[in-house]
Amino acid sequence: MAWTEERVERLQQLWEAGVGTAEIGERLGMTKNAIIGKAHRIGLKPRRASPKRSRAQLVRLNGMTCQWPFGEPGKPDFHFCGKQIINGKSYCAEHYARAYIRVNVPDHDKADAA
Repeated sequence: MAWTEERVERLQQLWEAGVGTAEIGERLGMTKNAIIGKAHRIGLKPRRASPKRSRAQLVRLNGMTCQWPFGEPGKPDFHFCGKQIINGKSYCAEHYARAYIRVNVPDHDKADAA
């Protein structure tokens, strides 16, 4: 795909708005690498790399803390709940109750199922 004036303008708008390069590529019908290359060639301000997760942040996901996600993966504010889990489950009591809905089956249906 060719870089039209409209595409370059849209790239600049999305870049300044902080939209990720892969997302810009999807919106413009181009690859992430094409976006990065064009941004470099037209002199858009370089972006800081996303901060690496510290070892302390990663250790929290050791199977003993709630793994209920908050935010969008890949974004800087993405994180997990981190509260203590219910034994043998992946979530704390609050998120377990939200994730699993108990279905009540009437007694007469239980007999038919047997």
